[in-house]
Amino acid sequence: MWVVKIGGSLSHDPSLREWLTQLWEVGGGRVVIVPGGADFADTVRQYQSEWQFGDLAAHNMCLLAMAQYAILMQGVMPELVLASNESRIRRALRDGRVAVWVPTDLMRDTPDEMTNWDTTSDSLAAWLSTTLNAERLMVVKSCAVEAGTPFEVLSSKGVVDARFAKHVADANYVVEMFNKGDAGLMRERLLHIPVA
Repeated sequence: MWVVKIGGSLSHDPSLREWLTQLWEVGGGRVVIVPGGADFADTVRQYQSEWQFGDLAAHNMCLLAMAQYAILMQGVMPELVLASNESRIRRALRDGRVAVWVPTDLMRDTPDEMTNWDTTSDSLAAWLSTTLNAERLMVVKSCAVEAGTPFEVLSSKGVVDARFAKHVADANYVVEMFNKGDAGLMRERLLHIPVA
């Protein structure tokens, strides 16, 4: 199983349709898409700045931002299956479909290590990859990312969130960074990995 995190920065980019199409065509039964927060999450930052509410509320609102991006993705590609928890994700994969994670089950009543701005959809994708025992986590960004760049460096440049490197430090899955123009490369990889 692959987890493919598609950054919110692609939410207004034509490459989003290509990624979703390619994943649907060759990823059935093997791919879970994690949506970023897109400008839905940027709006949360604006409201938090205006109203000065805490990070717990912001965290829950950002999960809803990711859910909105997930619904947008399904609107663009109706064949995708929205799935809010592990059992629904696994059911979609058993049915030969591609799942899009709607992370509303991670909404919290009290603060914890996830309820802060250091943990964004990047780290949540890593958390999901660990939870699902995924083979691979692909993180798709709109900016160019040089292969082999340490995750700590990417964090310092704001390419991934501050906690991402910690989340993947002991990962038992492959972690790869991709540029928005790499959909064909992803397709090639999926076509050459046997179905488990």
